[in-house]
Amino acid sequence: MFEQPILNPPPSPRDRVTVMQGQALVSAEPRTELSTVLGSCVALCLFDPEARLGGMNHFLLAEPPASAAGTVDEYYGTYLMELLVNQMLAHGARKPRLRAHLYGGANVNRNMARIGTANADFARGFVQREGIVLVRSDLGGSNARRIDFRPASGQVRLRVVEDRFAPPVQPSSRPDKATGDVELF
Repeated sequence: MFEQPILNPPPSPRDRVTVMQGQALVSAEPRTELSTVLGSCVALCLFDPEARLGGMNHFLLAEPPASAAGTVDEYYGTYLMELLVNQMLAHGARKPRLRAHLYGGANVNRNMARIGTANADFARGFVQREGIVLVRSDLGGSNARRIDFRPASGQVRLRVVEDRFAPPVQPSSRPDKATGDVELF
């Protein structure tokens, strides 16, 4: 059940798949477990209980800046939320049956803009606008989270990373514009 947390380690080994920033993955495989670690990023876990199908995404920022209008960037929630819903539908889910969990959106660095808050607000708004039932959310705060999601059963485990165990935040900058250069070797 989607509402039931994962309480004990599985009796048999699972195929753990890490969902990285900018990804949306869907599976109906009972042995698959999707995992991700979140700070200010947000992950949406979707589950269709009748199709026994689930998926997870991981987005870095809610929306691109106005100066990037017309471009598609897979790190933004505006793209990844739609992508996950569409992948679920393409694999047999029905939108009225979808159930959602939202995680992340922490403001892990007090010296930076409140990116986590903006991400959490965007994710809540998206789920509401799409008419998807939000079963559970754990958004905000200042701690990182680890999420383990079993897409075929809808089970989820949330672990909060205490500040003292989290590595220091070292933001990296992204180029303003991709150059498209690829070096083959």
